[in-house]
Amino acid sequence: MIGARQVGKSTLVQHIAGERMGAAVLSLDDAGTRQAAASDPTGFVADHSTPLVIDEVQRAPDLLLAIKARVDTEQRPGQYLLTGSANILTAPRIADALTGRAEYLRLGPLTQSEVHGAGGTLVSDLLDGRWPRALGVGVGRTAYAETVAAGGYPDARERSAVRRARFFGSYLDTVIQRDLRSIAQVHDQDNVRRILSAIAAVSSSLMNVESLARDLGLPASTVRAHTSLLETLFLTVRLPAWSTNLLNRTIRTPKVFVADSGLLCHLTGAAPERLIADGNLAGPAFETFVVTELLRQAEWQEDVPRAFHFRDRDGREVDLVLERRDGSVAGVEVKAAASVTSADFRGLRHLRDKLGDRFKAGVVLYTGEHALPFGDRLAAVPISGLWHAAP
Repeated sequence: MIGARQVGKSTLVQHIAGERMGAAVLSLDDAGTRQAAASDPTGFVADHSTPLVIDEVQRAPDLLLAIKARVDTEQRPGQYLLTGSANILTAPRIADALTGRAEYLRLGPLTQSEVHGAGGTLVSDLLDGRWPRALGVGVGRTAYAETVAAGGYPDARERSAVRRARFFGSYLDTVIQRDLRSIAQVHDQDNVRRILSAIAAVSSSLMNVESLARDLGLPASTVRAHTSLLETLFLTVRLPAWSTNLLNRTIRTPKVFVADSGLLCHLTGAAPERLIADGNLAGPAFETFVVTELLRQAEWQEDVPRAFHFRDRDGREVDLVLERRDGSVAGVEVKAAASVTSADFRGLRHLRDKLGDRFKAGVVLYTGEHALPFGDRLAAVPISGLWHAAP
């Protein structure tokens, strides 16, 4: 199980271990346990019976090699439940250890569906050609600003703005000073922080490594490597570009997002009042909120759809494109405004017309009050549709 710190991995595995597996739980955040695992990984594994839960396994990377050897010798499924706050699929020192020997579950910050106890997801609704129809919710950025600024980290959501800032400050210190050291040799952690802040300033934009490097006065190779590390630590998300042979003139550059809207607002100093008053801050923050929310929802699906953005050289774009393995496609545009026009559907119409029956639904999520039809398989839907099931 992989995911950012403070999203509930330890709480969940404690529940699973105690009530489902009857397993012991060892945390490598404990200094003694970590030192024992690091000094003699093979002996550490041999001394513990399975099933066994090991929390924060990225803190002793060589332990995975010892687990690999044991699993290869005793080929029984379900011997270990591992958690990691760094993405062990991509961490340079440990990426290959469990290839083909493990199944991965990603756990992200809370979604609004979970917060509101809602059934269903907008992801599955859209790919099935449905969306919420009419919702009596507040209008404008005021109705959503606090939700966007709070984000999805459980310990941050219920705090005041001042206490939330303290949480995120301590959180970044822990991740960059401790977890970063576990997965890579980085000599200047300040550069990692600077690059994260620079990405926050352009969250939801096309990823331009050369531009970031110029602005920061760093080599492009350093920015590229550190950006990859930020993804490994679940602090940022890269959304690849989508194209098909039916669509030409597409731009292939990925977009980059801070991985949680609450963390983004902390990094940019965007309190709820500023999101309400400043459209330049609100646009990227609302898009980051919606896209990361839908990416988390996508992870719940039995058939997890792939996620992309679309943009072409004629200025047509779609903020999020979801594609199932059967070829079904849905598109989502995001507006931090309370009104929509036909022009807001330009990219979605283009996808619909090019893809034909493969295109199931396209919506513009906005801060208005009602769901409104805008033609064949297209609609404007309040952002609260993220946590309301379609009829």
